[in-house]
Amino acid sequence: METQTVLKGSKPKNTVQSLERAALILEVLSRFSQGLSLGELSERVSLSKGTVHRLLSSLSYLDFIRQDPLSKQYLLGFKLVELGNSLLNQIDFRIEARPFLIELAESTKETVHMVILDHKEVLYIDKVESSGHTSGLRMASMLGSRIPAHCSAVGKVLLAFLPEEEYEKITGGDGLPKRTENTITDPKKLKAHLKQIRQGGYALDNEENEIGIRCVAAPIRDQRGEVIAAISISAPSIRIKTRTLVTSLKDQVIETALKISRKLGYQHA
Repeated sequence: METQTVLKGSKPKNTVQSLERAALILEVLSRFSQGLSLGELSERVSLSKGTVHRLLSSLSYLDFIRQDPLSKQYLLGFKLVELGNSLLNQIDFRIEARPFLIELAESTKETVHMVILDHKEVLYIDKVESSGHTSGLRMASMLGSRIPAHCSAVGKVLLAFLPEEEYEKITGGDGLPKRTENTITDPKKLKAHLKQIRQGGYALDNEENEIGIRCVAAPIRDQRGEVIAAISISAPSIRIKTRTLVTSLKDQVIETALKISRKLGYQHA
């Protein structure tokens, strides 16, 4: 059973223990949509029931968590929705990018995502589904969800354009977890693969994160030319073959990413 979660980045020397524990509780609860009991939560965060109960009381008062009146399970509170929406509203380029994402989704009849890099993971900050799907298949991704960067097209694009020092921090340590049989888990192989991505300006996910899903992604740059986000076209593998990603969809996602980048002030040579 998983107990602790790894906090991101180097740990400062002056952290407040109660805040660390509260953050751990919130992160664990985020993984269980049906909630957890006090005992289950106490076991997963490796703290006594008394300690967890005191933290839950404070978090509940602040509306960061809530307790279902019937099941008595603890769940995330609605204050987090408010804060999450505020964060997304602060990411101004989402507003600039959205019309282009809609256009791309409708022209390809597939699902389009936009993500940013957050340490070893990518964070979904926008998603547009085409209204033209005929098969009824839909992507299960949600705004605010995360996946490992090394096994996704959008993540590999963002890793490819990182400074060397930042890349080493992300790919070192715990290694690269295997999500499917196609996931690249060898840091040396990943580094060589990312070099090809830099040269080509796009990345593929050939069922590396999830069996049955293929993606192609390209980077978004700001006015300084720095890569700040990535967009992708995602589709079920039964509908889209790898060849189609390279021969058709690749050019469309690159073109859309460039349009967004220019909107943000990027001057392409």
